[in-house]
Amino acid sequence: MIYGIMGAMPEEIRLMSSELTDTVTRRVADVDFITGSYAGHTVTLCCAGMGKTNAAAATQILISVFGAERIVFSGIAGNCSPLLRVGDVAVGSELIHHDIDNLTLENTGLKAELYRADPALVAAAEAACAAQGVHAVTGRIATGEQFICESSVKNAIIERCSPLCVEMEGAAVAQVSVKNSVPFVVVRAMSDDADEAAFEKLVVRQFDISEYCNTAAAIVLDIIRSA
Repeated sequence: MIYGIMGAMPEEIRLMSSELTDTVTRRVADVDFITGSYAGHTVTLCCAGMGKTNAAAATQILISVFGAERIVFSGIAGNCSPLLRVGDVAVGSELIHHDIDNLTLENTGLKAELYRADPALVAAAEAACAAQGVHAVTGRIATGEQFICESSVKNAIIERCSPLCVEMEGAAVAQVSVKNSVPFVVVRAMSDDADEAAFEKLVVRQFDISEYCNTAAAIVLDIIRSA
């Protein structure tokens, strides 16, 4: 099996790449892709950068250039659910773009699409979180091209989409994976509550993400071993 793995942070990719053997790095479209072997599988890792465009481009490169047969994306997100707390994990069973103009879509007979993750990869992610002692909830993840740090904006997204969390890449990864008929899963750790405190925590104070990187790397490697 050939896995394409996308991480949110360079440190997360570094930790995973240290577990690969016979690694080769190739730069494509200004992104470093690290390919090696792990648990009998070929694995290509990358940190694509922030936002839908970067995520979509990297996903297509993983599939078209590196032959990825499964896509796993891990990163951080803003919590939108009382079922989760900061440090917990959302496993995305379905992804949706929260910033699509639904009124315009409805006028053309369309609606915002739900992209459903592969059940086997979802189960593997759930098992990996349990193995790492991480509280995880499975459900919908919402994606948009903005960092959510206002309660009013978060509440509007909850009203439209009812997600567990909100982030900036997952639905783009999902959409490209679905277009290519490649199974995928998105795993997100809660870094904040997508409210007024989020900007202060993540930007002003430059939130220390190192603990998350260690946990995320372990979860992704567990998924590869077991899926």
